[in-house]
Amino acid sequence: MKIGVTCYPTYGGSGAVATELGLALAERGHEVHFISYAQPFRLDHFRERVFFHEVEMEDYPLFEHPPYALALAVALHDAARKHELDLVHVHYAIPHATSAWVAHEMLGEESDLKIVTTLHGTDITLVGIHPSFQAITRFSILKSHGLTAVSEFLKRETVRDFTVPEDRVHVIPNFIDTSVYRPGLEPCHREALAPEGGKIVMHISNFRAVKRAEDVVSVFARLTAKQPATLVLIGDGPERPRVLLRAEELGVRDRVVFLGKHTSVHELLSCADLFLLPSASESFGLVALEAMACGAPVVASNVGGLPEVIDHGTTGYMFDVGDIEGMAEAGLRIMGDDDHWRSLSEAGRAVAVERFSAARVVPQYERYYEQVLRG
Repeated sequence: MKIGVTCYPTYGGSGAVATELGLALAERGHEVHFISYAQPFRLDHFRERVFFHEVEMEDYPLFEHPPYALALAVALHDAARKHELDLVHVHYAIPHATSAWVAHEMLGEESDLKIVTTLHGTDITLVGIHPSFQAITRFSILKSHGLTAVSEFLKRETVRDFTVPEDRVHVIPNFIDTSVYRPGLEPCHREALAPEGGKIVMHISNFRAVKRAEDVVSVFARLTAKQPATLVLIGDGPERPRVLLRAEELGVRDRVVFLGKHTSVHELLSCADLFLLPSASESFGLVALEAMACGAPVVASNVGGLPEVIDHGTTGYMFDVGDIEGMAEAGLRIMGDDDHWRSLSEAGRAVAVERFSAARVVPQYERYYEQVLRG
């Protein structure tokens, strides 16, 4: 198959999964064309059967906000014509599904370009449901020939909030390369991250309010009062100053290492003894899966798609949003009992390999593409 892929190329779950899917499909013999305003951050070197087409934008004084959705539609149209694409797979509904539909209409009878749209989370639960976008979001996803969601939770949200027929949404979970995300990576950065020894507690996010990163610090403060530990924070975003201020207020700033954005988070996760994810909402929780694959037990909020990833009591623990005390108690139990930690670690790794590895999930997309192409 010749497949176009459109995603946001920045740091984030949807872009990471879209890029890894495209690369995996290319390894399986398909021709893959990425179409976006910038090269996806994980498309870091030459790969056979992988091509990148940059969406060309022209600044013009008339436009306060350049019309990216229209420029993307033109780029999709051009790529479909020149490279005879069989389908285009867009990740994140707005504006990608809309642009894909416009490209399809532009092609007319010249090509019956099929559109597969994958819903990742905030495109449905936050952006798409906003009154200014809800109608166009619903229109665009219903015009897609194939529609997938990354979790049963997100499927339910889509069916409820956009009156989409239940049988239109096919759940295919996020996935990771478990040969990359794995325990015991060498060289390990443990000594650099925690030079004074002790356990390593980790959190990775975009540091937006929904991630409740201040709760991470509050949980950590309770942990480190009884168990020597270092908190490693990875990522960046608008809540970062509040998080570091909270660490100062709780007297643990000297035990917090802030690393900012990193592309090779698997190298850091393999050093973690505990991963904290106290989010107010997660449509899937890709970073929790990455932590589990690296052998780090996860303590998280019991929200959204996280119960589909974390097996409570087996691979980690889940609590109500804001239950700092419960999360701290679970963290202490995990880090204070080597046998229990090992049990959770091994179970998490097994779940990642058996349910969410690329080898298990990528063929599901291939079969779905074939179904869509058959009509």
